[in-house]
Amino acid sequence: MPGPDRLKLRDEALTAFADDLLAHDTRLAGLAVSVRFDGGVAHLTGDVEEPAQLQLIRDVLGRLDGVYAVWDRVRVAGRAPTALDLGCGDRPQYPQNIGVDVRTTAAVQVLADLREGVPFATASVDRIFAVHVLEHLIDFLPLIDECHRILRPGGILHVMSPWWKHVNAVADPTHVRLLDVQTIKGICRRGGGAPRWYPLHVACDGATVFADLTPLAAGDPDPDPVHLARFFD
Repeated sequence: MPGPDRLKLRDEALTAFADDLLAHDTRLAGLAVSVRFDGGVAHLTGDVEEPAQLQLIRDVLGRLDGVYAVWDRVRVAGRAPTALDLGCGDRPQYPQNIGVDVRTTAAVQVLADLREGVPFATASVDRIFAVHVLEHLIDFLPLIDECHRILRPGGILHVMSPWWKHVNAVADPTHVRLLDVQTIKGICRRGGGAPRWYPLHVACDGATVFADLTPLAAGDPDPDPVHLARFFD
């Protein structure tokens, strides 16, 4: 994994590349969206009129080398995304996120034991952040299924977890599961009637596994093998 100085410089380069795309790519020019990078994660803010415009920006940025995930607080047709931050602890990923945790902190608005579900209505949220959460659960698949249930069509589950080969994965004694990029493949292709996911972006930086997943409905086709080959063996 690159050192902090190189990571900072690479984020600056990626931000410059993204600014150039937004200014000169005819498909994106004129969209009121800004991008900054932090640790290879693109953070989008601004406004678009149609969900397809936001998806196009995500797709284009996700093709840049060194991009590990694409997160956003973009308003679509004037509406800001409703985002949950699962296991947020003291600090959510964005201040506007709804913090969900088993213990009370200043950042938590909803108390919940994630092993027992997520107390939100079906198809009620646009974004879910599960950042350094799954590795703490012996069986995280029920939580993944709950995320599928409560996401709206086109919603996104953002996952971050220590990569199993990095010391961070085993240094914390509360980590009870180890993840790899191939674990994300297994989540997307469980079969047996389990909720299905489409991987928008999946990556590993040598320390952390990243995944941006969107739920597939019952009648949606499976992901194209060409698309899956971008991320998985």
